[in-house]
Amino acid sequence: MVYLGFIFAAVITVFAAIKLSTYADTIGEKTSLGGMVVGTIFLAGATSLPEVTTSVSAIVLDSPDIAVGNVFGSNMFNLLIIASFDLYYRRQQIFKNAGKSHIYTASIGLLLATVALLALSLKINYSILGIGVDVWILMSIYGLGIWLISYLSKKYPEEPVAEPEEYNLSAIPLKRAIIGFVIAALFIMGAGTLLTVTGDQIAVITGLGASFVGSFLIAATTSLPEAIAVLVALQLRNYNLAIGSILGSNLFNILILGASDVFYRQGSIIAAVSDVHQITAAAVGILSVVILYALVRKPRESSIRYAMPSVILVILYFISSYLIFIQ
Repeated sequence: MVYLGFIFAAVITVFAAIKLSTYADTIGEKTSLGGMVVGTIFLAGATSLPEVTTSVSAIVLDSPDIAVGNVFGSNMFNLLIIASFDLYYRRQQIFKNAGKSHIYTASIGLLLATVALLALSLKINYSILGIGVDVWILMSIYGLGIWLISYLSKKYPEEPVAEPEEYNLSAIPLKRAIIGFVIAALFIMGAGTLLTVTGDQIAVITGLGASFVGSFLIAATTSLPEAIAVLVALQLRNYNLAIGSILGSNLFNILILGASDVFYRQGSIIAAVSDVHQITAAAVGILSVVILYALVRKPRESSIRYAMPSVILVILYFISSYLIFIQ
């Protein structure tokens, strides 16, 4: 019964994510925001709602390792998602066709991963207003990063990309797209809560442990919205929406640590978790470097040479996963 509940929540997440991406593309098309901003802020925040409910619910269930593992594990899995789709759609050269503004988002993600790794290593158990000082630093970096992204998007607006007629979503009214976006986001939030409860029970039944289940099973499942969002965005030829949703989701996930720390009343949540999360945070940082390189490098004519960063990222992901598993 537990496994059926887990699968049911995952199915709801997938269908809601398809609607989210479709409506997000319409919002970006019919407003001055563009795919990059809509993907990095709005779609990223909505697809990260399962991580929010999962991590907060994990704290209520007194499992901080699932809460923290879900955040960093989801960030690892998100980067695997974009690398995997980049390999599958390598002829379209996703990173080549995306706006250069994503370089700033990737850089902020790398900075957050580095600071998080430092926090997990030092484990300073000092809180301000019930939130660890290290989490305050992470949230401050996130806030400044989002401001920078918004500022740069206005200063250097993305160039419009001509899309095939079959991908034109002008038939969907803007008001309907906004309402549909909100409704789909609420469905995803509810599914995230069910994922946490069933995932915590699976951790007990299987004996795999909260850290591993949080970093992989739950993290992979709560990243389903991001995977579906990227797939739909790529089918719509909206590369900025696809990459923005992944990189923005990784930024937003770090913010979830703050929400988790508010509910965790036994001190700083980062100071309370297992050391194995240091490996996950370090892996996120390394994978972020690969993504950043894929964005800043010069265009490649050869599809094989173009695909090398994504191949390296996939290999590094599974090496990191193995290191976490044996811990």
